Amino acid sequence: MEIRDEPFEVEVVDSHLVFEGRVWDVREDRFRYNDHELVRHYIDHTGAVAVVAIDDEDRVLLIQQYRHPIRTRDWEIPAGLLDIEGEDPLDTARRELAEEVDLVAEHWERLGRMAPTPGGSDEIIHLFLATGLSAAPHVHAREAEEADIRIEWVPLDDAVAAVMGGEVANGAMMLGIMLAAERRRASARA
Repeated sequence: MEIRDEPFEVEVVDSHLVFEGRVWDVREDRFRYNDHELVRHYIDHTGAVAVVAIDDEDRVLLIQQYRHPIRTRDWEIPAGLLDIEGEDPLDTARRELAEEVDLVAEHWERLGRMAPTPGGSDEIIHLFLATGLSAAPHVHAREAEEADIRIEWVPLDDAVAAVMGGEVANGAMMLGIMLAAERRRASARA
């Protein structure tokens, strides 16, 4: 049996905005499913990208920044919103790596995608592996929560240990680290 998510269309009877926010909105959909009419509220999200940047010493770039909803300075990988209409996720990943940590990458690889909260948001995060890193041509100004981002280069094995030990909670970082580590293990076996 092949395990694969399957797109599935339902009849949407009504869909409207119930809250318009600065970054994303809340939408209410009324739809038919299995002979029932259901109502669901969810975050109408632009989508995002996250980048596992690994240097030539097999270290992954982690950033720590304040995230107000969870009242934590959590460890993450560079990430950002798909907030430019029509921009390809890979182009967004390139832009975010330069904007958040002033790096460019020679090699890019798609690691996968994730739906962090499929019961409450339509957000999809596209995960990328970036290698062949070098300094971006110019440094970006940072403000708000990004003004005091802490940057650390961590051995990939130590990052995996932090994920496995329950020391970190950022889902995109956890999945990205584990996918990159598994890709490295698979390459070593080949």
